[in-house]
Amino acid sequence: MPELPEVETVKQALVPVVTGQVIRTLRLARPDLRWPMPKGLSNKVEGREMGMPYRRGKYILLPVKNAGTLLIHLGMSGAIRIHSTQPDFGTHDHVAMQMSSGNWWVFRDPRRFGHLDFIAEEGMSDAPDALSSSVSPDTQADALASADQIDRIDTHWLLAGMGPEPLSNHFNALYLSEAARTRSMPIKTFLLDQKIVAGIGNIYACEALFRAGISPKRQARTVAGKRAEKLVPAIQSVLQDAIAQGGTSLRDHVQPGGEIGYFVQSLSVYGRAGESCFTCGDMVKQIRQSGRSTFYCSSCQR
Repeated sequence: MPELPEVETVKQALVPVVTGQVIRTLRLARPDLRWPMPKGLSNKVEGREMGMPYRRGKYILLPVKNAGTLLIHLGMSGAIRIHSTQPDFGTHDHVAMQMSSGNWWVFRDPRRFGHLDFIAEEGMSDAPDALSSSVSPDTQADALASADQIDRIDTHWLLAGMGPEPLSNHFNALYLSEAARTRSMPIKTFLLDQKIVAGIGNIYACEALFRAGISPKRQARTVAGKRAEKLVPAIQSVLQDAIAQGGTSLRDHVQPGGEIGYFVQSLSVYGRAGESCFTCGDMVKQIRQSGRSTFYCSSCQR
């Protein structure tokens, strides 16, 4: 599943394509993805101007002036591609939008684990009965969005309760120390909790812990203090490096222009079980934590 750097790469590619452009056509090829598509969406957004896209955790948000905000999650296999002319739509091209410039962006998702929602200015979309909202933290807002609309976005059932952005000033060693102080779960599992910090996934949690020299098996509460002062910059540097290289392409992720992400060439431990650690030469190990594979060097990480 795409993590923060992959989603940020997609968001950055969309900014020059959609910002300030009027939506000429919205094409929905099916009534649902993971969940049903918003009803009457074409009538709500066509002919309206789009604001600057932004990201919250692993979600892309596309403001539509005087209408609301489109929310997109790429799921496991979703990808957005940009075309200068109308493309030949394939079987898995489920959402497509033509801008007034003539450019198109197309959301392709073979497995259909991604989803699209619309947060209308006059009210929120309904959440499935099994899910509910809670208090949400800070978020970056587009200039076209009113304060009331920002509140609706923050309390949307998919975004409510999400932790701070790891690249924001709100995520620092003091915050991490306080959040971890009473938690006995492994620090790797702790970092994957989106209510603690938004957008970090399995790959970058492994890599950040390696950079910080912290074992993924260490209890989170023992990371408070000096270890947190090492871990926060390690998280931020690994995310920034991955964004600069277009993310990590392991299976499905490609950039909107069709390029792959090159951070896979910079991975220190993830996916390298049985190989030599680049730092000490010992063998990289693999274990399972909360159903996910964890990669680490037991000599470099304590």
